[in-house]
Amino acid sequence: MIKAIFFDIDGTLVSFKTHAIPESTLQAVREVHQRGIKVFIATGRPIPFINNIADLEYDGIMSSNGASICTADGDVISHVPVDKDDVRRMVAYQQHTPIAVTYATGDEAFVTHYNENFQEVFELLDLQTPRVLQPEEALNKDIVQVIAFFDINQEPHIMNEVLQNCDAQRWHPYFADCIRKGLSKATGIDAVCQYLGIDISQTMAFGDGGNDKQMLLHAGIGVAMGNASDEVKACADIVTDTVDDEGIAKILRNIDQY
Repeated sequence: MIKAIFFDIDGTLVSFKTHAIPESTLQAVREVHQRGIKVFIATGRPIPFINNIADLEYDGIMSSNGASICTADGDVISHVPVDKDDVRRMVAYQQHTPIAVTYATGDEAFVTHYNENFQEVFELLDLQTPRVLQPEEALNKDIVQVIAFFDINQEPHIMNEVLQNCDAQRWHPYFADCIRKGLSKATGIDAVCQYLGIDISQTMAFGDGGNDKQMLLHAGIGVAMGNASDEVKACADIVTDTVDDEGIAKILRNIDQY
């Protein structure tokens, strides 16, 4: 019996085409929630960038790919910031290599500067550009996520030499979400299961991106959206339709089968 369901946001709950949650999804989630099944958001977005789930009924949010988790009432379940030495090295790296970086805390985010790739991603996600501050502003803040705009070829150097205590989780070729090493949406599910007092076998997770793979493999039942890549689909127990074709609703309407 499923007791908790975890939903990615972009490409899963929210359509990239409409920047909204389909009405069929809202209704299906509402129905399972009213039956007592816990609903948690599981997103790579930090809290300041979660701007598109206002009509959804949910019990908590796993943000920053599992680095920070809270209930809908604001009670903290887990919060693990980036190592301060990593933040210092990234700030120093930016002094000679001007890459675009967004630093996020539990309640604010700022960008050091932005380029065309940065602007394209923020338009894709329908996000307003955060305020621009100097990288040094990150040194005195509790950074939970470093959203760094480097490509896959730069990744080995940056992760080995700069963000040494972080893992890079990538769902887009332009940037990587960097959080404390060892954390993921999968470890976030474990923290929520412990908080709720349920077993991992009683969970279901929906996702479509590269940062959802571990979650889909770890949950009791992993569901990949039809718009996911073949690599992500291979990590799931079930592949449903796309976010725009009632993919979530088609599974939740038959939740008793699982």
